[in-house]
Parts: sequence; structure tokens; C-alpha cells
Amino acid sequence: MYKIAISNEKGGVAKTTTTVSLGATLAEAGKKVLLIDLDAQANLSLSLGVEVDRLKASISKALLDSTSLTTIIQPTGIPNLVLAPSNHEMRLAERFLPIQHEYELALSRLIKLADLDFDYILMDCPPFLGAVTLNALVAADLLMIPTQAEYFSIYALRSLMNWVRRIRLQYNPGLVYRLLLTMFDRRNRTHRLLSEQLRTSFAGGVLETYIEIDTKLRESPIAGVPVISHAPNTRSSMQYRSLAQEIIAYVQETTVQPA
Repeated sequence: MYKIAISNEKGGVAKTTTTVSLGATLAEAGKKVLLIDLDAQANLSLSLGVEVDRLKASISKALLDSTSLTTIIQPTGIPNLVLAPSNHEMRLAERFLPIQHEYELALSRLIKLADLDFDYILMDCPPFLGAVTLNALVAADLLMIPTQAEYFSIYALRSLMNWVRRIRLQYNPGLVYRLLLTMFDRRNRTHRLLSEQLRTSFAGGVLETYIEIDTKLRESPIAGVPVISHAPNTRSSMQYRSLAQEIIAYVQETTVQPA
């Protein structure tokens, strides 16, 4: 079971879009996938058609009350893809988690105690570095960082990189990261130059796949389904399928056990 936290301190970089799209393409490839919505805005849950105001139990209840993760997981209507939803109560988790003993390990313990049977867990983090994001990064094998090839988005990476170093030292020495270029415009000279600089500065730390601007990505949350269900043959659907294959290959390379 491979755990991926999807995070960036800057909002509007297609973080939630990447979570749901990558989850759906991994599921399409035959992998069993759990999505965990850790954001109080609950955009991941909303994008899968969940009526978040009517939820009886969300991931915040599991984090704060030690409710089993298995009791809040619900189907998405997509084969192999299930969701641990969120709602506004996640603000309580951000506030009250830090008063618990070893709160940084709360999500790790939830996942371990639930004895889950998934190939991948994808965690959609809030757009700031707080107690909930810390929990996700401590639990993760891989931190995926969606980022635009634009100055402010790249500048925001500095704080996150400092966090990665801190978490490796204190909690999770095996945490690795990969940058994912999103909302990319190949016609834009600045995008091309900054993407080249990123690949030079983060040698080996940038995924080969990039996600281009596509209006279908904006339409799919309204439809309540991932883009590969809403517009399966559109450019972004193909690119997220490519991303899924890149992740599968990476995980196979890095987790294969010697004979």
C-alpha cells in the first residue's frame, strides 16, 4: 500500500484536481485506491458528488475521536475508487489535533489500525502548512507537489521544502517528493523557461508528465466525476493516464523486494 500526499502551500495549482484525476486513472489501471480528503473546503468530496453538509461522519471525526477509518469510507461510483470524505469540521482537527499526545502520528495510526487493503492512498491536503498537512506528510511515502510554472507558485516551494527537511529529520526519513507541473501552457515562453529552470534546480525531482491547461478539468467537478469520466479522450485525461503510469512504474522500481 503506497501513500501519496498531494500538497502545496499555494492554492489554485490543481492540487485537488490532481488528487481526483490521478486516483481515477490509477483505478482505471486496475489499482485499488482510497482518496482521503483532508481539506475543510472539502473540494475533493464535492468533486465526487458528495453532499458534504449531510455527512454524519468525516475524516475529522476519525482523527479526533479515533473512529475507525473503515466506518467513514464510502464508494464513489467508480470501480476501485473509494473516498474518506471531509467537511467543515476539518477546521476542528486543525485546531485540536496539536493538543493530543504525538498528534503528528494520528493519521499514520488511523491507516495502520484500519488494516486497509488498497494499492494506493492519495491524501488531498489543505493549502497551508498546519497540523493536518504535517500528519499527511508524516504518513506518506511520497509527497507530490502540483505547481505552476509561474513565479509565485515556485516561490511557495521554499516553505514546503523546509518542511520536507524537518519531517525527514524528525518523523519520516524515507519521505521523497516529486514536483508536478500543472496548468502548463506550451505556447507561453515564461512557462517554458521556468519549467526548464525547475528541472535543472530539482534534478530528478520533477515528474516527466505535465498537465496542460484544459477547460474540461474545470467542467468535471460540476459533473461530480473525474475528468476521465467526464471527457475520457480529452488532452488532460490522456496526461493524467500518463501520470498514473509514471507513478506505477516509479513505485514498482522503488518498492520491489529482492529475491
